Formats: sequence, structure tokens, C-alpha cells
Amino acid sequence: MNRIPQDLQKLVEGVVTSLGYVCWGLELLPRQDGGQLLRVYIERQEAGVDLGDCEKVSRQLSAVLDVEDPISGEYTLEVSSPGMDRPLYTPEQFQRYVDAVVRVRLKSTVLGRKNYRGRLLAADPQTLRMLVDGEEVTLAMNDIDTARVVPQF
Repeated sequence: MNRIPQDLQKLVEGVVTSLGYVCWGLELLPRQDGGQLLRVYIERQEAGVDLGDCEKVSRQLSAVLDVEDPISGEYTLEVSSPGMDRPLYTPEQFQRYVDAVVRVRLKSTVLGRKNYRGRLLAADPQTLRMLVDGEEVTLAMNDIDTARVVPQF
């Protein structure tokens, strides 16, 4: 999944947790203009996240990033809630969503496909098991490019 430099991860998580939020995940993505996009997902245990929360974290994080300068070149900072179709980054996050429907895209083809959508049956640090089209599938965590929860209404 998305590889974030360790120093950047620690810096962002430190700022987010010091403000009373949980850092759900980070993405550092290339932009078409040659710069980068640093997307930071935050949440709160007891309540949802609103625009004011995102602005608060963004202001503080922007100030720290300006001083520490952990990203070379130009970048845009975006702070948001992970939302209902939240991305999943860690085995612990996958475990939290066992029995939910998830969408997984792999880095390369496994069992004849790269994209899987189905019910998450189990997850551990090395693998996850899903029920996809009536078949149980086991995927390696290291093979996952992206994963998201699929909201059910």
C-alpha cells in the first residue's frame, strides 16, 4: 500500500494526536503539475470530524511542515475525514471492518485479476480473506495497492 517516508509519518501522526485526533492514514501522491499531494485522514473516537476539525489540523500541520520541511519540492496539503468509503491501510483497520464489504486493488494480477470486491472474512498482519463471488480468496497484505470500505445502505 501507499509507502510514506517514516519521518513524515511520525511528524504528521505527532501533530494530529497532539490535537486530540486519530491519524487514520496518509497518502503522498504525485500531481500532474509535478508537485505532490499530501492527504491526511483524521478521525475522532467519540465523535465525527467536521470542517472545523479539518481546518484546525490543517493550520497546525501546515505550520509544522513549513518548519520541518520533510517533503522536497512543492506540495498541497489536504486534511479530511476518511468518510464512509474509507481507505484501509493497516491490518488493524482491516480487522475493524471484518464482515464489511471491501474493494481491494492489487499491485499485480493474482488469481487472474487485480480488483476484488467482497465481504471481508478475516485479516492478520500478512493476509486477508474475502468472500468474492461466492468463493473464498486469500490475498497477501504486501500485494495490496489500495483498499476501501464499500458503504452499505
